[in-house]
Amino acid sequence: MPQSPATPLPSPKERRRLREAKSLSHADLAAKIGVTRETVRSWETGRTNPRGRKRETYAKLLNANANANGNADPEERQHSTEETKTTFAKTLTKGAKPPTPTTTPAPTPTTHRHPVRTKPTPGGKSTSRPQPAAKRAAKPRTPAPLASAAAANGHIRPLPVRVTRPQTARHPDLTPAQAFDALCARCAPGLVRQTYLLTGRRGLAHESVERAFQLAWQRWPEVAIDRDPAGWVRAAAYEYAMSPWHRFRPSQRHPDAPPAQPADRAFLDVLLSLPPAQRRTLMLYDGIGLDLPETAAETEASTPATANRLLHAREAIAERLPDLADPEALHLRLAEVGKAEKLRLPKADRVRTGSEYRARFWTRAAIAFTALIIGATALTLRNAPTHYEPPQAPGRAISGVPPRMGPGPLTYEDTTLREKLRAELPNGQERLTPRAE
Repeated sequence: MPQSPATPLPSPKERRRLREAKSLSHADLAAKIGVTRETVRSWETGRTNPRGRKRETYAKLLNANANANGNADPEERQHSTEETKTTFAKTLTKGAKPPTPTTTPAPTPTTHRHPVRTKPTPGGKSTSRPQPAAKRAAKPRTPAPLASAAAANGHIRPLPVRVTRPQTARHPDLTPAQAFDALCARCAPGLVRQTYLLTGRRGLAHESVERAFQLAWQRWPEVAIDRDPAGWVRAAAYEYAMSPWHRFRPSQRHPDAPPAQPADRAFLDVLLSLPPAQRRTLMLYDGIGLDLPETAAETEASTPATANRLLHAREAIAERLPDLADPEALHLRLAEVGKAEKLRLPKADRVRTGSEYRARFWTRAAIAFTALIIGATALTLRNAPTHYEPPQAPGRAISGVPPRMGPGPLTYEDTTLREKLRAELPNGQERLTPRAE
């Protein structure tokens, strides 16, 4: 079941991007909040989250950086749009000609793609307007670090971004369950195919996506306000699918049945032979179409390291499959192999039910474990001694007494007595019967 909402924070990769946009190091941001730089680094990787006053301070700093970079909050943009519509409606009601908004050239989109904020003036004129999506999509963008690295290699060219980062439309009239079901129905098919290409196992792909959506439903207040809910779920699915602990599971000891087509089988073998980091980078950049900074943020690596991983992965694939040396052909091949397999898709209602059941199970298990500890503690206190009992003193050696010796040789008297006893006492029943004398 959903947890109670706290101060909203961006996703871990967005936190890192906002810090780098202001040219702040981990130490600078940690000094402003009053924590160590290792704590800030763990917040940006998603391992931990701030709490209490530190969370509020961290959120204010990130919001200040976002506003300084032109990343207005979606609610503020919606409020501004509503004010603009109200101003135009009042002008039309009075019978005056609506003012023509002046257009200013929009900045070229970089690592983040947000429309320019529309800010109405008292006269009803808007100083700027969002650039049309068609014109923005028509502009090819090539990541600068990858372009320089590809130019150095010569034979591998970078792949321009083809797909913009998906955004979840926020409808205030939808319930949390309906919004979650819409996100699951839209993102689950693609995530199952992607995790299958990363692992080569159909069951593990289905399980990874289902676990990721269960985690998203448990943290739905945080996921619902995220800039990219689909990216949040994708990162969780990738982390679970590529966990090295799966190799110890008995069900994962034997590989799955390979694809039916020989070409798909050869491509999947080459893809699974890559290191996990290169495989994930290739899937994010060439498979999904993220740009290089977003790929670096999601894989928790620097931009040069991500570019090197991508180039090495392309070289390894081009060496064994020369037909896929072109990045566009590689992109199409990734999509074709993923769609060719019949994979199970998680159902939204089952995911929500399983997530709530898992939350109740672990809650009850924690309560039972706590009660067990309390009972054991009470039993120990009940049976514990109430007074001090001094331990027994160790034994001490006694002086003046000769030590006991073993049997030695018989003396003359002992020998005579032994012969007398043997001669007088019979060996039969008479030996046990006393004689009257």
